[in-house]
Amino acid sequence: MATIIEMDNVSFSYGSEAEHALDDVSLRVDEGDFVGIIGPSGAGKSTLAACLSGAIPHHFTGELFGSTRIAGQDTCDVTLTDISRIVGSVAQDIDAQMVASVVEDELLFGLENFGIPHDQIEGRIARTLATVGIADLRDREIATLSGGQKQKVAIAAILALEPRVLVLDEPTAALDPVSSRVVFDTLADINRRLGVTVIVIEQKVALLSSYCSHIMVMDHGHIALAGTPHEVFGQSDHLRAIGVDSPRTARISNSLLRDGLTARTEPCLNVTEAEALIREVLAGVPGIADVAADEPEPSPHVSVRPRAEGADPVLTFTKVGFTYPGGGASVNDLDMTVYPGELVGIVGQNGAGKTTLTKLLNGLLKPTRGEVRVAGLDTRTTPVSTVAAHVATLFQNPDRQICKNTVLDEVAFGLELTGIDPSAARERARRVIKRFGLPATEAPFSLSRGQRQMVALAGVVVMEPDIVVLDEPTSGLDYRECMTVMETVRDMADQGSAVIMVCHDMEVVSDFAERIVVMADGRILGRGPASELFADAALMDKASVTPPQVIDLSARLARGVSPAFARITEVSDVVRTVKELMGRA
Repeated sequence: MATIIEMDNVSFSYGSEAEHALDDVSLRVDEGDFVGIIGPSGAGKSTLAACLSGAIPHHFTGELFGSTRIAGQDTCDVTLTDISRIVGSVAQDIDAQMVASVVEDELLFGLENFGIPHDQIEGRIARTLATVGIADLRDREIATLSGGQKQKVAIAAILALEPRVLVLDEPTAALDPVSSRVVFDTLADINRRLGVTVIVIEQKVALLSSYCSHIMVMDHGHIALAGTPHEVFGQSDHLRAIGVDSPRTARISNSLLRDGLTARTEPCLNVTEAEALIREVLAGVPGIADVAADEPEPSPHVSVRPRAEGADPVLTFTKVGFTYPGGGASVNDLDMTVYPGELVGIVGQNGAGKTTLTKLLNGLLKPTRGEVRVAGLDTRTTPVSTVAAHVATLFQNPDRQICKNTVLDEVAFGLELTGIDPSAARERARRVIKRFGLPATEAPFSLSRGQRQMVALAGVVVMEPDIVVLDEPTSGLDYRECMTVMETVRDMADQGSAVIMVCHDMEVVSDFAERIVVMADGRILGRGPASELFADAALMDKASVTPPQVIDLSARLARGVSPAFARITEVSDVVRTVKELMGRA
């Protein structure tokens, strides 16, 4: 198969004094490949994407060595417009990429700018919208679309130009699991039917393992690993050392191999493969279902914190409803009670009403029906500034809440707004900054995306609030940063703060939330222990939520192999149970 992209010994730095963002990178991408690129924050993934799309050297300036050839042409020798006819790119921030207010106009803008003959434009628009599966959205205003729909519009606008390569930078960072899979289904269909080469930077390793033909792992500006998904995710220890996660099922199969329980060296990339492997491993254990049938189900890994005797709830929603002016999406009959020290996950598809719930919680919206009480205060009659003294919010995009010139000023800012003496506020801020390992005198916007998220979180931690609201706290973070953020969040709950986390990463929710609230279409469909609700297939389907791999696997194994697997939520517990059952043989 012909090579469409070649990079030979490419190094790039954004300034003469800066470190290399790319360091001696060489790679080949064949036409028709579906390539996934993973790596920790600061590894050079976005810089690599900029080289592949021609933004380097034509948009970003710096010191560039080596050569990048696209369809045989050196990117230094052709214009960015010429490159754009071959490579189409979709940025991480979709809203920043949109230029029109209506879907049809978004596609039309690119076609007209590229000088496509008018007699071809209508056919291209209709064909592209149908290919991406959004023909019914042609006349919709982009502002009214969900995150997944916007992502498909962005892909359609690039696809209408008929590129041979698509480069996407974290296209599902803000999407729920089902919407993420829909986007990847669309990319796979374009790749298969149209032969378009797809290169996607993504943190969701389980998605990449299911769709990509090749995986490249970046670390400190160079490619540390490359190969098929089975080859790359078979090296989970190496990936963990780099700071990259593996699919939970791969962790299970790699652990079984390491412990000598299987000779299969190829990792399991999905639940079906893991179930088949464990059935194979336990095939020689006689009467396994009979042996385990009378055993009690193991308790969930995540323990529910005991409530202090007589403790009052810190948050209550009672029959809460809200409708946006103009008849937009609404929420109805929301009932929820949260106590100090709880860590509660809010899950559901894009547009389920999760963000509206959080805005009702922090007083930015007032309920049109029912009652919201925060620390005993009715939010309808309490000023937002008073509610803010009890509720701290960490937004999905840290750049929307950072406004100071140094990390120290930023972290102390919220305390000063509440009337705390500036010197006392800065002393408290220094303690938190030291705990987070952040540079106190640096400008926040000079830091990496993950570090800026930590700065924003430090500004929340220092407030010592009654309630912490987290809106997609791990979006865009690498594995190490994700764990740092979530361990900090868990510490806050241990110190007595109630934590309410809106999150699309079901693995993170499963690892850290004691209980979850499941939403769809503006209503709460279920609430209870995370392990129980994630195992409810009908509920998950109704809410368009994909359960975590381990919970899905344990439920299948409990039904078909042994009840001893019931309600397991951890990789280590799956492996331990396999060992225990084999010990009975």
